[in-house]
Amino acid sequence: MLYLDNSATTPILPEVKEAMLPFLLEEFGNPSSKYYDLATNAKKAVDIARANIAKLLGCDSDEVIFTSGATESNNMIIKGVADYYKNERGNHIVTSKVEHPAVLETCKFLEAKGYKVSYLDVDHYGRVNICDVEKIIKNDPPVLISIMWGNNEIGSMNYIEDIAQLCYEYDIFFHTDATQVVGKYPINLEDHPGIRFLSCSGHKIHGPKGIGVAIIKKDKNGLPTKLTPLLHGGGQESGYRSGTLAVHNIVGIGKAAEVAFENLDQNIKKLMELENKLINILTTKFKDIIKFNNDFKDKIPGILNVQFKGINNEVLVRRVSEIMAISTGSACSSSKPSHVLEAIGLSLKEIRESIRISLSPLINESDLEVFNNL
Repeated sequence: MLYLDNSATTPILPEVKEAMLPFLLEEFGNPSSKYYDLATNAKKAVDIARANIAKLLGCDSDEVIFTSGATESNNMIIKGVADYYKNERGNHIVTSKVEHPAVLETCKFLEAKGYKVSYLDVDHYGRVNICDVEKIIKNDPPVLISIMWGNNEIGSMNYIEDIAQLCYEYDIFFHTDATQVVGKYPINLEDHPGIRFLSCSGHKIHGPKGIGVAIIKKDKNGLPTKLTPLLHGGGQESGYRSGTLAVHNIVGIGKAAEVAFENLDQNIKKLMELENKLINILTTKFKDIIKFNNDFKDKIPGILNVQFKGINNEVLVRRVSEIMAISTGSACSSSKPSHVLEAIGLSLKEIRESIRISLSPLINESDLEVFNNL
């Protein structure tokens, strides 16, 4: 079976598995303990992983906070900022209508607690308008703006650098969920000081599940940015996130980040080649039967959202499940019609006819010939 649902999760790399195994078996120490080898070995491994992630994202190692995944990172950042600064900066939060459920549901939770949340409209490819962001900042300055870097269903990339610069100029906290972009686009946070917070997950870059990262950048004076912790306890992760560190998973995401950094350019090139090959096959075989919902520029390489006219997407996904794995949209909201496709103006019928294909550098162009057998 050809796996084409890499936006949902990715297969773990062999070198990631090998790096993790010692810390599941022999090296079981707690990095918060002291003096003996099992503890110091664990701490060294965590430090190396933190450095690898910092290198991939262009930030300082002490700005890398380990979590259980991007969902926790999103919750931790949005709730933590909202709570800590509500008396100082107000209770207004800004996001967009096409965010991942981990952001949208967090914002709805805060809305029910009395916070004001503004949900920005997007264009027909799912991007927010920078003018809308500036207008809302001037009219009602928010405590936090949270806009995803790249969309998990249609691949559209927001102009995050411009939004970050705007937030920097107006001194607004800015968070971006970069889960789908990390490893598929060069990121250097040192070049974009307006990005104060970033979220990502290990299992989207061929690392293990159950581990993610919250990047919490220091302020202009080099001091740690404060927020209310989501988890209270022993004060691990500089007090941001208590709990015994999952060393094996941290080693795994660290190794995945190292590999992603080393192979970034060639992986982007491979994804573009695969995407172009697949577009050619689909348009040649299916012609007017299909329509692409995604843009073909300023997007995450390797994500295509395709409408098969007159064919229910769930029926299609089941029909081809023995030869390929594709999806109807986000794995985190698979039981509902896509809120992303709705927000870009598609009808319910069009949404019910749309599938997502997400590629990986691990597959070969020849593998895509399977579409000619449909």
